[in-house]
Amino acid sequence: MSYLTRALALQEKLTAIRRDLHAHPELAFQEVRTAQRIVETLHGLGIECETGIARTGVIAYLGEGKLRIGLRADMDALPLTEANDVEYKSQNPGVMHACGHDAHVTCLLGAATLLSEDFKQGKLKGSVKLLFQPAEETCGAGGKSGGQLMVEEGALDDVDTVVGLHITSTHPANEVYVRAGPFMAAADTFEGEVIGRGGHGAYQHEALDPIWLAAQVVTAIHGIVSRRMKPTEHGVISVCSMHAGTTTNVIPESVQLLGTTRSFDPKVREQLHADLERAFAVARALGGDYKLEIQDGYHATVNDPQMVELVRALAIDLLGSERVKEAELQMGAEDFSFMAQAKPAAFFNLGAKKDTVHRPHHNPVFDIDEHALPTGAALLAEAARRYLMLEK
Repeated sequence: MSYLTRALALQEKLTAIRRDLHAHPELAFQEVRTAQRIVETLHGLGIECETGIARTGVIAYLGEGKLRIGLRADMDALPLTEANDVEYKSQNPGVMHACGHDAHVTCLLGAATLLSEDFKQGKLKGSVKLLFQPAEETCGAGGKSGGQLMVEEGALDDVDTVVGLHITSTHPANEVYVRAGPFMAAADTFEGEVIGRGGHGAYQHEALDPIWLAAQVVTAIHGIVSRRMKPTEHGVISVCSMHAGTTTNVIPESVQLLGTTRSFDPKVREQLHADLERAFAVARALGGDYKLEIQDGYHATVNDPQMVELVRALAIDLLGSERVKEAELQMGAEDFSFMAQAKPAAFFNLGAKKDTVHRPHHNPVFDIDEHALPTGAALLAEAARRYLMLEK
């Protein structure tokens, strides 16, 4: 009996787990209740756990002997107020599982259920490491995400490879999207200040208007990708926040600019940063000045080709070739990237579009088709089984 068939029998159980987690979302590094629920579920399967990993994360082991594969799920929610009128609506004001991490945890618990049965029956040899990771959505006070901390604390040192999935609410339910090589972008942030000289709005010639200076800087920024990068390369720079002034007749001293850069190739990443510096320097050429701080964020998520082919093959076997698609490059970022840097990895998307309502990620109406939960559990379990069955 396939893992998918067995997982479908867990639909009611998995739905209940996901709805409980959805109703009690917790922000990054605050996933205390979530971790408790994970531990309770795993203990019910006879699986011992370690808590406090990367502050609030959980790891557990299945099987015995040499560790072969890690399976990862992120746990944290977002600072949003849910707008859905459902029985499992968030009970924590201002906090919502608006990206599907509740589903990821559920899928990994489902995979643990399937795999534990086979280990107990002696059908599998080797071992699997379950990685329930906190804080994917944001970094803590130390500037590090949960995935980065897990790697630094050695959570991946004893595995050969790692696999993770991400639910997507905008693609048809139970379709799988895989891609070898670069998959999701590196994401960096910048905070800049364009500095002029304030004055009376009626006597602009006596001031040096920083808003005018900032306009030239923004124009220069928007020319970086279109005029300084090769058309065959991928990169984004977006100015996402611009603040200046307090009233109608006072020219301010400076303008604050905040934004993000996205890239897949380290050389492109370096070029974006260098050209961003040059764009801000336009203010200096016009008599003003600037300050600029660029903060490196998540790396690009780069999939191992062999692991992607393993996932592609098992997905075709479980779901049929018509449900397994080539994923597009995504400018969104993932801190699974730190794990994919540490070990050969495969990260893939699982469609879970619920209805005809547009329910994008990071949105108050985000929701998923829960029929994707057994599919996710089966895919993770089958990835572990097939990897363990490979001759080493």
